[in-house]
Amino acid sequence: MNRRMIVYLLGRVLFIEGALMLLPTLCALIYRERCGLWFVAVGALCCLIGLAVSRREPADPVFYLKEGCIVTALSWLLISIFGALPFVLSGAIPSFTDALFETVSGFTTTGASILPAVEPLPRCMLFWRSFTHWVGGMGVLVFLLAIMPIHGGGSHFNLMRAESPGPSVGKLVPKVLSTARILYYIYIVLTAINVALLFIGGMPLFDALTTAFGTAGTGGFGIKNDSLASYGIHLQWITGIFMMLFGINFNAYFLVLYDSPKKAFKMEEVRAYLAVILVSTVLITLNILPQVSDVFPALTQAFFQVSSIITTTGFSTVDFNAWPSFSKAILVVLVFCGACAGSTGGGIKVSRLLLLAKASLNEFRAYLHPRSVRTIKLDGRAVERETLHSVYVFCAVYFFVFCGSTLLVLLEGVDLVTGFTAVAATINNIGPGLNAVGPAANYGQLTILTKYVLIFDMLAGRLELFPLLLLLHPSLLKELLRPGASASGKGGESYAGR
Repeated sequence: MNRRMIVYLLGRVLFIEGALMLLPTLCALIYRERCGLWFVAVGALCCLIGLAVSRREPADPVFYLKEGCIVTALSWLLISIFGALPFVLSGAIPSFTDALFETVSGFTTTGASILPAVEPLPRCMLFWRSFTHWVGGMGVLVFLLAIMPIHGGGSHFNLMRAESPGPSVGKLVPKVLSTARILYYIYIVLTAINVALLFIGGMPLFDALTTAFGTAGTGGFGIKNDSLASYGIHLQWITGIFMMLFGINFNAYFLVLYDSPKKAFKMEEVRAYLAVILVSTVLITLNILPQVSDVFPALTQAFFQVSSIITTTGFSTVDFNAWPSFSKAILVVLVFCGACAGSTGGGIKVSRLLLLAKASLNEFRAYLHPRSVRTIKLDGRAVERETLHSVYVFCAVYFFVFCGSTLLVLLEGVDLVTGFTAVAATINNIGPGLNAVGPAANYGQLTILTKYVLIFDMLAGRLELFPLLLLLHPSLLKELLRPGASASGKGGESYAGR
């Protein structure tokens, strides 16, 4: 195991986090908030530690998927712990557990909050809280690759595979570093357009920035106690549309910009994703119409919440906990569905569900025509057995983690709907659940054990389960912590093909 490279990369990640804390520091200067000094202190600490452990790149920079998973899991743990310190030290969130929950929720773009009210927080804290969504949306290691290239051949691809969402990771262009930069160019441009439209629409600049951060990262932290309900309907439509756009596979944007727009519109996953949004919006609109009494407000509420839930953003404009059971059931289904692979959204992903549906249909056909040989295709290309196998394994592991987490939460005494939807909302990186953790409530009343279970679920869901679970594997932990273990990258080949 190449432990020197692991430490080196963790140092770079910590340095980047320290540098990013300059932005909330600037926000504190603009609004003359003294608590911004804590961002200076923690940011300086991150930079010093990061520089100390990453001064020299290791002689052997090559590492495999095993090391990529370890770096990914440890990076997200590290940025969450250090990212929580300004909240604790400033007294904005005095409890470390609560501050860690809030920060993990931010970086994993979950949007689940322990705060009963967010408006009393200083502006710099609100800015950092929302900015963590934007950083975590595309991925901290993708950001690292985009701005601070490393050497080591296929090592870049192993980092992207360990962090990127979806059943498979591909390169948009031959070089992984160029892929990372293209992804961030698209991400930044879409965010900038979102900010501009919100600002032109009448939203104050600070509100537009923080809302766009949550929209781009599909996170959902609001800066008002009612999330986005107090903003005008036109601003809600802008946010709803951009939530939907950020839930689309970024490969589609690459095709539109650099290849053929027709190919982008022919992507099966994108078409299925948009179809689910359309059908869900129509069904919920018709179902809640008697409560709302007018078509356009009902359509606005339905589209916004469908877009927010399927993209795992978590913004809300209405307490959907009061909707009819049919509408709430649709939202629960969308919680598990999630957005497209290769987007900033969470959930199981539309592409996985498409492959499962096609595999199931193929199995039924095999019963009818035993001698026929049918290949499962997606976008006109045959799907490799390895990809299908990874989908089956992911769904199995997802089921076991979900069930285990739900049982642990229910042991703490919460009701079934609260416990079930709390786990569903965190492992799918949604944010609000139902009942005691609904959009009008928060997670602050839960026990410490429950909060740590949900913290684990948020990280596991964002990292697609395996990096975090591999980090907890006894043999891997033993190899990582064993004194005098080999520091080379050799011996990791068996992990490189997962």
